[in-house]
Amino acid sequence: MSELDPLLRDKVKMLGKMLGNTIQASQGREVLDSIESIRKQAKRARGGDSDEREQLLTTLKNLPEETLLPVVRGFNQFLNLANIADQQHGSSWRRAEALQSGLDTMFPDLLERLDTAGVAVDGLSERIASLNIELVLTAHPTEITRRTLIQKYDAITRLLQQRDDLHDEHPLLGELDQRLARLIEEIWHTNEIRKTRPTAVDEARWGFAVVENSLWAAVPQMMRDLDQQLLARGGSVLPLDAAPVRFASWMGGDRDGNPNVTAQVTREVLYLARWMAADLYLRDIDTLGNQLSMAAASAELRRAYPNDPDEPYRACLHALRSRLVDTKQWANGCIKQQETSGNPLTRDDELLEPLTLCYRSLLEQGMETIADGQLLDTIRRVACFGVSLVRLDVRQESSRHAGVMQEICLYYGWGDYLSWTEDEKQTFLLRELASRRPLVPKHWQPSAEVREVLETVAVLATEAGDGVSCYIISMASEPSDILAVALLLQDAGVREHFPVVPLFETLGDLQQASLRMSKLWAVDWYRSYCEQRQQVMIGYSDSSKDAGQLAAVWAQYQAQEALTRTASDAGISLTLFHGRGGTVGRGGGPAHRAILAQPPGSVAGGLRVTEQGEMIRFKFGQPDVARRNLKIYVSAVLEANLLPPEPARIEWREQMTRLAERGVASYRAMVRDTPEFVRYFRSATPEPELGKLALGSRPARRKAGGGIETLRAIPWIFAWTQMRLMLPAWLGSDEALDDCQQQGDLPVLQQMYQDWPFFRTYIDMLEMVVSKADAAIAQYYEARLVEPELQLLGSQLRQRLDKVKTLVLAINRQQALLDSHPILRDSMAVRDPYTDPLHYLQAELLYRERQHPEIVSQLVEQALMVTMAGIAAGMRNTG
Repeated sequence: MSELDPLLRDKVKMLGKMLGNTIQASQGREVLDSIESIRKQAKRARGGDSDEREQLLTTLKNLPEETLLPVVRGFNQFLNLANIADQQHGSSWRRAEALQSGLDTMFPDLLERLDTAGVAVDGLSERIASLNIELVLTAHPTEITRRTLIQKYDAITRLLQQRDDLHDEHPLLGELDQRLARLIEEIWHTNEIRKTRPTAVDEARWGFAVVENSLWAAVPQMMRDLDQQLLARGGSVLPLDAAPVRFASWMGGDRDGNPNVTAQVTREVLYLARWMAADLYLRDIDTLGNQLSMAAASAELRRAYPNDPDEPYRACLHALRSRLVDTKQWANGCIKQQETSGNPLTRDDELLEPLTLCYRSLLEQGMETIADGQLLDTIRRVACFGVSLVRLDVRQESSRHAGVMQEICLYYGWGDYLSWTEDEKQTFLLRELASRRPLVPKHWQPSAEVREVLETVAVLATEAGDGVSCYIISMASEPSDILAVALLLQDAGVREHFPVVPLFETLGDLQQASLRMSKLWAVDWYRSYCEQRQQVMIGYSDSSKDAGQLAAVWAQYQAQEALTRTASDAGISLTLFHGRGGTVGRGGGPAHRAILAQPPGSVAGGLRVTEQGEMIRFKFGQPDVARRNLKIYVSAVLEANLLPPEPARIEWREQMTRLAERGVASYRAMVRDTPEFVRYFRSATPEPELGKLALGSRPARRKAGGGIETLRAIPWIFAWTQMRLMLPAWLGSDEALDDCQQQGDLPVLQQMYQDWPFFRTYIDMLEMVVSKADAAIAQYYEARLVEPELQLLGSQLRQRLDKVKTLVLAINRQQALLDSHPILRDSMAVRDPYTDPLHYLQAELLYRERQHPEIVSQLVEQALMVTMAGIAAGMRNTG
């Protein structure tokens, strides 16, 4: 901890002391002393003292049941507070490295490099405006923290920011510290674990809250930063309607494997978004109404609002305000399925045009400073969020659409759709797409599953459906999967050219993606339908679970290359949609490096990327943090398009192909072909107990029972993270890299690391995740929970983990893990003495629950759930 920024160290100490005072007041001095004693033992044990480790384990095993929960909660809350301090300090102007921060200087540094490369600054504002970046907020079940606690954590962040703005002797410091202490006490007396699973609508409301509390302020701030830096380099400001970054959401639209997302849920979420957007704009309009009291106005504005010549701006805003009020009433009525009246706003231009009219008038009258204040911020928000706030993606699994076609064909006596060849399916679908008669029979009674699909596409045909951005087909494998959805949308009367997005996610589908899209783009009807624009989603989670991380990342890279080439040859403007998660095992990692590691030319048509649960809070939960992260996306995509990296050398690609082939064989040999692997996984990890956590609206499994293949990628990774083996991120890469080294190719790997951004990013992510792995902790889980005959397998896995650590260091030529990332290394060092006891306690609690489930008390159950939350906080990116 001594190597941390001193101010950050002081913040962590201050919050820890306040938490200690709260625990003492609530639980007594004895409990606080117990927590502190355990922390010191854990710190000494982490330093290599085996006697202290044994004493620590003895202490934890013998904790009285009534002490278990407060001890676990104490460690959990300290980790949450340390995370808050760490994150807030990362954007503080008072941090030690503030003036040298690469994140803060990334965009101006890029402008300088573009200038050096001969890229004229004159056209940059138009290039930035056309970047077409869309961040898609998802609610995957790894965000353990309750929303009420998130709000309190956000309040602590704001208070820490206020403290940074005051000098050390400022009289207000005492008041701020009192408010901090009060918040920590409120947190302590609030249950960490949800009692009930959130609904899909609850998740959507959480997504709207992120917009309200952070992104609403961050977007115009980010645009101001870009404008100022462009002007400083002699360029021009961004166009008024520029929105280089927009937002979409899966919350309430992602029904793949989630029976809780119904057509009614999607409909309700769409109208809630309209209501929330109107409410936020009303606040802006009320502020502008107070500001724009001037009389001088353009003839254009006076003609539009002739009834109030003394205050024409307020006349305009009053009319807009009335329509926003109508919009809220309309949206609320639609949610309740009640008749409404009034004149709601249903299109973005209805909101944007009056505001830009006021803006032009102020400029004409010489009031540029006023125009470029709150009014410009509101215009920027409208350009970004529109009347829908966030556009909703609808996602469904391909077999559900095939099921609709099957029932329709059987009803009409047309045959067995599911048994047809791909060519037969395409012929049928194209014939029906050209037909003028309805596809779905009027008085037909389909199965419940088919009815749900039809009701969903019916929602897309309503006014609410205007807020839906696209229809994503997961497990897409053939052109018929896309044509079937296009037919259902057409038959329901959904707007023309509605985007249909195939999602290729298994290894086989990624390898065939380009060929299948080529076949689709060769269909004249579809080329006309998509208007030569196509979005294709690349799956990260399922491909990694299917083939291992090494083979998956190479398949994803090659799929992007091939799709980019094929789209160019077909005259299609392609946007790739990256289904990344928070962890390395799900494609996670720093956004800037991840984007620059993509194949050259693959982001020319823009970039869509998912941002999930906990990572939304870490990256976009606070306005200043969100502003910086949004600029990272803008900088990276601009750089990838204007200063693309050199294509990879042929010998590197050949080496990568060999590595991937060895990696997938090694991974599958363990996960699929080792008989005892599934038993070991379920014994050594808390996977069987994860279902007790009310994590999200989606079930952990696609279907009940089955093996690893039925488990979703998120709980698969979450479970391994809890016991610190981190297996999904490295299994397979160990043997592949070792084989390469044995054949004398280490110098080639070192050169690839040095000169190929893709490979460097992969190895850096591998380094990060294995630095978080801990063989000693994994072994303790095994010793406590796994039958003796399975423990040999665990020993083999830990040896393989050690091997991959050695290989990473050989490739990046470092002496120790994270030598080149000292901030992350020191941050983990701060958390270890608090995370380690939670691991040991979790193993102990799992042992008690599994040995004697009939006598496990509610206190033990709750303590187990809290250990999961605490370890997730300590690991940061858990699923």
